[in-house]
Formats: sequence, C-alpha cells, structure tokens
Amino acid sequence: MSELKDKVFVAVQYCLPQHWLSRLVGWVARSEIPWIKTTFINTFIRRFDVDLSEADIEDPDRFENFNAFFTRALKDGARPITGDDNALACPADGTVSQRGSLRGGDLFQAKGRHYSAFELLGGDGALAAEFSNGDFATVYLSPKDYHRVHMPCSGTLRETIHVPGRLFSVNQATTERVPRLFARNERLVCVFDTERGPMAVVMVGAMIVAGIETVFAGQVTPQATDITRRDYRDPGSVVLEKGAELGRFMLGSTVILLFPEGTAGFDAAALPGDTVRMGQAFGRFR
Repeated sequence: MSELKDKVFVAVQYCLPQHWLSRLVGWVARSEIPWIKTTFINTFIRRFDVDLSEADIEDPDRFENFNAFFTRALKDGARPITGDDNALACPADGTVSQRGSLRGGDLFQAKGRHYSAFELLGGDGALAAEFSNGDFATVYLSPKDYHRVHMPCSGTLRETIHVPGRLFSVNQATTERVPRLFARNERLVCVFDTERGPMAVVMVGAMIVAGIETVFAGQVTPQATDITRRDYRDPGSVVLEKGAELGRFMLGSTVILLFPEGTAGFDAAALPGDTVRMGQAFGRFR
C-alpha cells in the first residue's frame, strides 16, 4: 500500500502547476495577517513535531510571518562549529541522502539513478570538469529542520548560477522515482574558491519552496526561463568563513556539496540515512 501511495504521490507531481502552487504558498508564508500566520505556524508545528526549544524565538506568536518562523535563527551555541582545521562542517541540519565519488562526472541519486555534474551545474562543461572524479555529499532538509545553510569551510565566492527548472518534492519517495531529479529542479549553484581548491554548494529548490535567499544577494530565484550567472570576482570579493551563514530556504529542500578529485572525503560516520546537524564534522580535507 505504501509503494502504491508513493507512486501516486510522484505521478501527481508531474501534473501539478508547480510554480503557481509555490507562488500561492509563498504569499501565505509572507502574510502578516494574524489569523493566517498563526494558523499556518501552529498547524505546521503540530504536523511535523517542530521543536522550538533551540530557537532564538521560542514563542510561535512572536514570528511576524510563517517565513520568519521557518527560517528561524537558533540560540547562540546551539550548533557548535567543528574546530578541526581539516574538518568540513556539515552545511545544514538534515539527513544524508547520498555521498560518494563523481564517477565519470555522475552523481548517485538513489536506487540505480544517476545524474551528471554537467547538468547539475547548469550545463557548464568547464566548471563540471573541475569536479570530475571528485567527491559529493547530498543533505536533505525535512520540513521540521533548521533551514539555514552554512559554509563547510572558508571560501571566496567566485560566481553564482541560477538554473530555472521544475519543483518536484525532494523527499525519499520522489528521489527514488524521478530521473535526474536534482538536475531538473530549480537550483542555485554557488561556486567558491578555497585554500584547497574550488567548492560548489548547490541549493536545490522543491515543491512549494517559496524562494532561496543568500546573505550576499537576498532572494535569488526569480521565475525566469534562462540560466542567470553572476560573477563576484570583480569589483569586490565575498568572503565567508567556515560556519558562516550562506543562505536559507523558505521551505525544505536539499543541499549538494562538490569537491575536486583528491581534495576532500566524507566521514564514515555520516552514511546515507544518518541524521546530521549543522556544524558537526562531516568530512575532511585530504
């Protein structure tokens, strides 16, 4: 029965007006009308068993709208950043979806499904070549998770690439059944130069995600039909330290990290299916 339910859930997504639905939810999520935002927040807390004890604001009524609740900050010290200089900090709270090597430039998705770094990175062959045979990790952020994304290591922003696309759900049922899911969904590719070489942090949009924001450009996922690139190397640099906030999702989604061959590996403790927290040691530079 569960298998049938999952298949129906995925099939329905192909028919839904994904962007229209996301815009509608986005309007509700931005609303400051008391009965709308209070109802939405309290229903969400009950439905997903959200724990606000670590949040900087614990009273649901104090949030100005649902987006403020969903992207809530945590109390100081709630997520210590690993102090090991060679360790990569986990970029977000969530579950390890997959990790491994980019064999032949492909990333493993689930159950025999793969997708290419070339597609994921917006069809940029030169950029994909930088990560050929490198390593990747995929972290899924569930609805109840903390939804800010942080830097795994210190880096200088080289460029961002906004790739328009679909907005399929990114939960396990959809990941196992939709081919090339992460290369089809709308996403923001952030390319950083680090002391050990390039690093890509890909923030993947999903069903009813009302937007992706970064600390350096605000909301950066307009409803566009063309790939949009922005070069940050000139005139000024954006430098973010390890553990610093990079951006946030308006609703749950996925973060994918890519490193070049021989640069970094991911900890044996962080296996697919494991729960991880932002800031914990997640991998190491080689």
